[in-house]
Amino acid sequence: MRFAVWLSGRLAGIALTLLIVSVLVFGILYVTPGSAEQVLLGTRPSSPETLAAIRERYHLDESVGSQYVHWLSSAVRLDLGESVRSGQDISTMLSERMPVTLFLAAYAALIAVVIGIPAGLVAGIRSGTLTDRAITVATTICVSAPSFVVGFLLLYVFGVALDWFPNYGTGGGLVDRAWHLTLPAVALALAPMAILARQTRASALKVYHQDFTTFARARGLPRRVVLGRYALRNSSLPVVTTAGLVVGYFLTGTVLVEQVFAVPGIGTLMIESVSTKDVLVVQMLALVIALFMLSANLLADLGHLALDPRVRKGVLG
Repeated sequence: MRFAVWLSGRLAGIALTLLIVSVLVFGILYVTPGSAEQVLLGTRPSSPETLAAIRERYHLDESVGSQYVHWLSSAVRLDLGESVRSGQDISTMLSERMPVTLFLAAYAALIAVVIGIPAGLVAGIRSGTLTDRAITVATTICVSAPSFVVGFLLLYVFGVALDWFPNYGTGGGLVDRAWHLTLPAVALALAPMAILARQTRASALKVYHQDFTTFARARGLPRRVVLGRYALRNSSLPVVTTAGLVVGYFLTGTVLVEQVFAVPGIGTLMIESVSTKDVLVVQMLALVIALFMLSANLLADLGHLALDPRVRKGVLG
């Protein structure tokens, strides 16, 4: 029961935040230079009949508050109108582009977690050794290198010079798509992987020298048990918090990486829409990114409840 109350409160907070974001997003149309009719008309030929149809379609003759209510109710129904650049339905554009970006973001998150957390754990328990210093230097380089620069480097070395991976395209089917998106996923994953490794190292360094871990080693427990059951589990809370923050990066970070590798996802769509002042598409993408970020934070909080009995007791009683 308390979990349902807690979850309802968090969902209400997300809904309120999305409502505030929607007001800001709706304001994009009015801060864009030019009249609202002209912005919505885009590059299409202007005529009195066309302008009248746009005013009727978007209720431009009504008050701003009324326009916002009409826009929000349409957005909830995923009816966000048509792109002023291509004339295509925006909901259709989203459904076509989103799967590619979600696959890329999930692939990058998998790489970051599978490599970053074990690397940070090894560095933490071998603090001061050559291995620790090598991992620290590698993570410093990874977190300092811009993703689009890494993308160009990977594309040249592994796509052009060595010809190990495709230079463009998204492939068909799970394996082929993973093969085509390996280089973009690596470019996207490097910085979050380095952040996760550093966070895990700091947590493991603190936990590994505490009494309960020392006692576990003194009892002769296998190293994998000490690392998995004691070191990793007790250092996982800050790692989960960091993971929740960097997961949001995977969607926003695709904007540059998709452009470098010509991946037809929402990152590429965002750049195309901003460059052509396709305001309606930009509004839709801003809302989607906000929803993704809020959902990632909620998942991180659920992870806290699952991993730490103290947090679970404090929240649920």
